[in-house]
Amino acid sequence: MNHVIVVDLGYGDAGKGTVVDWLCSPLGSSFGGEPVRTVVRFNGGGQAGHNVLTADGRHHTFAQFGSGTFWPGVRTFLSRFMLVDPLALAAEAAHLAAVGVPGALGRLAVDADAPLTTPYHRAANRARELARGRDRHGSCGMGIGETASYALGFPADAPRAGDCAAPRVLARKLRLLRDRLGDELGPLDAPPVADLCEAYRAFATAVAVVDSGYLAGVLRRGRVVFEGAQGVLLDEWRGFHPYTTWSTTTFANAETLLAEAGFSGMRLGVVRSYLTRHGPGPFVTEDPTLELPEPHNRRGDWQGAFRVGHFDAVALRYAVSVAGGVDALAVTHLDTVARRPVRVCDRYLVDGRRVERLDPGPERDLDYQSRLTGMLLRARPSYSDLGGDWPGVIEAALGAPVALLSRGPTAAGKRAALLSRRAA
Repeated sequence: MNHVIVVDLGYGDAGKGTVVDWLCSPLGSSFGGEPVRTVVRFNGGGQAGHNVLTADGRHHTFAQFGSGTFWPGVRTFLSRFMLVDPLALAAEAAHLAAVGVPGALGRLAVDADAPLTTPYHRAANRARELARGRDRHGSCGMGIGETASYALGFPADAPRAGDCAAPRVLARKLRLLRDRLGDELGPLDAPPVADLCEAYRAFATAVAVVDSGYLAGVLRRGRVVFEGAQGVLLDEWRGFHPYTTWSTTTFANAETLLAEAGFSGMRLGVVRSYLTRHGPGPFVTEDPTLELPEPHNRRGDWQGAFRVGHFDAVALRYAVSVAGGVDALAVTHLDTVARRPVRVCDRYLVDGRRVERLDPGPERDLDYQSRLTGMLLRARPSYSDLGGDWPGVIEAALGAPVALLSRGPTAAGKRAALLSRRAA
C-alpha cells in the first residue's frame, strides 16, 4: 500500500494541506497507484491551519480534519498523538458543511487515548503568554502547550477522548484540571464543567471513538496519507528553543503508528520555494521588502506577524537531518517565485566564519538548542546564484529528489515530477 507521510520541513505553512488534498484527489492517485481512503493526523491539534482551495473556488482551513476531506469518501483518523479539541471540531464541521461538505463528523474516528484540549487549557495558555510580555514565544493561544504539559505532568488525570462517553470520569478530570490551573494562575475564563461534559457527550455520539487496534485495519484496507502539522524547525526537541511547539513535528510519530501495525511509509518533505514564519524566533533569511501574495496567512493576535524570506538551504538541510532524512520532496509556491526576485541562501556568516551546515545536537538537549538559537540570531545570510530551475536547485541543496511540483493552490496546479521523468 503506498502509504505516504507528509511533513513540513520549515517553520510551517509550506503547503501541507494542499499537498494532502492533491494526494487524495483523482489526480493524486497517479502518485501511489490507488485512491487514498483515510488521512491520519499524528501531531499537533486545533492550532493547525492547512488551507485548501478547490477548483470551483471553495476554501477551508483544515485544523483537525484531514485535508483530503473535500474528496468524497476520504475519512480522517485522529491518532493518540493528536490533541483533540471537540468544540473546535464542531465549529470546523459546521464550516465544512457551509462549503458543501456535510456530515464531516460522521467520517471521523478518534483514538480513545488522544488527550483533550479544553477551554481551561486555552485560558491558561493565554494567561501565561500575556505574562511573558515582550518575551512571548509566539503561541497560537489555543491551549496546545498546556494540553501537552498537563498530560505529561498528570497522565492519569488528563482528559482524553474516551472519557467523553463517561460523564462521571470526565467531570472529575475536568474539575481537577480547572482547580489545578486556577490555583496556579487565578480564575480562568472558561465554561462550567457541567456544560463541557454535555458538549463532549454529544461529540462522543457524533464520531467514532476507537481503540488502538483501529489503525491496523485502516492500513490493510487501503492507501493512507499521514498529515503532519507545523514544521520540523518548530519541533519540541529539535527546533530553535524556546521558539518551538509542544509537539514532535518530524516523521517519528507517524512511523511509530505504522510500525505498530507492521507497515512502513514514504517520507515526503514539503518545502516552499521561499520561507515563511509566524511570530518571533530566528529567521535568518527574512526580508521585509519581499512582497509576496499571501491570501490565507496574516498577522495573528497571539502568534504575531507573518514573516517571509528567501529560500534557506542551511536551515532546511538541518531539518532533513534531524528528521532522519526524506525519500522525496514536494516543492510548493513555484508560481510565486517565477514572478518574484527570491534568492537562495546556501551559507550563513556568523561571527566572521562561514556556516554551511547546522550540527544536530544530542537528543532532547534544550540547552544545545538554545545555543543554536543564539547563533542563528547573530547569523547573516550569504546568497548564491546556483543557477538552473528551482526544482533542480532544491534537489541539489537538500540532497533529495523532488517528487511533486506545485504551481498554484488547487489540485490542478500540481504534478508528480518523478513519475513525469520516468515516463520521459
